Amino acid sequence: MKIQEINIPGKLTRKESVLRHSFLEQVDTIPGGEKIKSCIQCGTCSGSCPLSYAMDVMPRELIALFRAGDIESILRSRTIWICASCYTCQTRCPSSIKVTDIIYALKRIAMERRIYAKKFPVHSLSDSFIKSIYRFGRLNEPRLMILYFMRTGILKAFSFIPLGLKMMRKGRLELRVSKVKGIDGLRKIMKKAEKLDIPFEKEKLPFMPEAVGYKSVS
Repeated sequence: MKIQEINIPGKLTRKESVLRHSFLEQVDTIPGGEKIKSCIQCGTCSGSCPLSYAMDVMPRELIALFRAGDIESILRSRTIWICASCYTCQTRCPSSIKVTDIIYALKRIAMERRIYAKKFPVHSLSDSFIKSIYRFGRLNEPRLMILYFMRTGILKAFSFIPLGLKMMRKGRLELRVSKVKGIDGLRKIMKKAEKLDIPFEKEKLPFMPEAVGYKSVS
């Protein structure tokens, strides 16, 4: 008999609790990641983001959803995949929150848990890229796009044929691809990297009286 979880106000579901634990573990590896708790919801990050117009969840809302215990909604959003990693939100944040680094952490969790946005398969492009590098040691654009369209809808590929032919005439597209020298060594490095845990050490800062109270904002 399957037991259905009931959402109780103030209590996380089992799935959300697991996602939250994974997220906090990732944030713990970011120097200064604990500052996520200091968000004042000023909206500077959202206002500074050059791609916010294409996002379904603003950067400010990412923090709000985390506080509300709804990480799954963040992982199913397009926002974490649209981020251009320009770090504008991070450099302008008055609370020094590592917004971009936190978005990277959310991407890793989404890929580990296979929780993606519907009708926005950009993660498939990332998987196809890694497979191309693993097989040849370099990127081959035609192969990359073929793998991508095979996973997301082969019919979409036909709309790119005119662009592909134009690039071939300009000598910007090669159908042949050869493996780099020492491909076995590269594959060993990639396999080893997948198994490695990220080492980190928390920075211990000395207590500064001037960082407390009115002195900290004067």
